[in-house]
Amino acid sequence: MIKHIVMFRLIDTEGKTAMENAIAAKEQADKLPELVPSIRKMETVINSEAAPDSNYHIALICDFDDMNELDEYQNHPEHKKFGAFIAGIRAEGGRACIDYEY
Repeated sequence: MIKHIVMFRLIDTEGKTAMENAIAAKEQADKLPELVPSIRKMETVINSEAAPDSNYHIALICDFDDMNELDEYQNHPEHKKFGAFIAGIRAEGGRACIDYEY
């Protein structure tokens, strides 16, 4: 199994705060498991407003059977659509990711 964890630091843009953008991103991300068959499990979490401002705003925690399934996810049109949305609200350099086997 592969665990894919990606975190984003967002910005105030499009008339919304970074936290409002995190909520909108979570709403979109939560639809991905229904649309992308290779996702075995996915959790989308938003950082607590009480946490330090230096933290990332949102994280996606996903499970895949193997790296091929992760690759299918990353190349799926629905993931690409989500990625384009995130790109418009993400801070420069505001992405961190790790993929590990378990």
